[in-house]
Amino acid sequence: MYEAIFLICLALVWMVFASIQDIRFREIANWLNFSLIIFALGFRFFWSLFNEGNFNFFYQGLIGLGIFLVLGNLFYYSRFFAGGDAKLMIALGAILPLSPSFYFNLKIFGLFLVVFILTGSVYGILLAGVLAVKHRREFRKVFFKSLKLNKKLIFIFGVISALIFLGGFADSIFFFVGIFSFLIPYLYFSAKSIEDCCMIIEIQTKNLREGDWLVKDLRVKGRLIKKNWEGLSEKDIRFLKRNLKKIKIKQGIAFMPVFLISFIILIFSGMLL
Repeated sequence: MYEAIFLICLALVWMVFASIQDIRFREIANWLNFSLIIFALGFRFFWSLFNEGNFNFFYQGLIGLGIFLVLGNLFYYSRFFAGGDAKLMIALGAILPLSPSFYFNLKIFGLFLVVFILTGSVYGILLAGVLAVKHRREFRKVFFKSLKLNKKLIFIFGVISALIFLGGFADSIFFFVGIFSFLIPYLYFSAKSIEDCCMIIEIQTKNLREGDWLVKDLRVKGRLIKKNWEGLSEKDIRFLKRNLKKIKIKQGIAFMPVFLISFIILIFSGMLL
């Protein structure tokens, strides 16, 4: 019990600091994620050494780390996570196996992922709404322009939705599917408009940080710097600082609070203790 409480408190402290850092700077330092892994596994090792007759508690941490290493990379390469988010997900793998039973730990992993996805969805919708209201003039302009330029696509979705909706007379589920199908292009263009008008800022190159995302490919003095998911490298930043004063970058959403909220929900669910 005491070992589980220690790991839970350790994770909470680290995630609070990571959330503050993400909200303020839109990045999470590598040392924060890696130190959580080191502290968690180090504690597991010495607890097993001095308080247990075997190293099962330590081995469960290694197994969890391995499973979340796969999950973190899956989320990262599917473009769902940025690098810092993926690394914290991996670090949580060393925390969450709190039971000596591997199968019970799998239940904890599964519950955490379900809670995390649901929390992330609600968080994303609320944050998108706040950004749309805050930048309502720019959002309205970009949103309606997108609708105007994609009338054919919206019409096609409308026809498909109407056909699905008619199936509701046979089974009511088709009513809901039809409505959702009709809303898909509007939801997509809303999200795209928020990304285009609310997430782009102009900053001085001296304030660039590794991992910042370019809005588009940038050609400077014959050199092409391409936008990519990994963001700007230190080499790119040094070059830009020498040759440009300002550039436009795309800000990401501070997603670290979702980890913290999901972890707290998991604690109150009674699953961890």
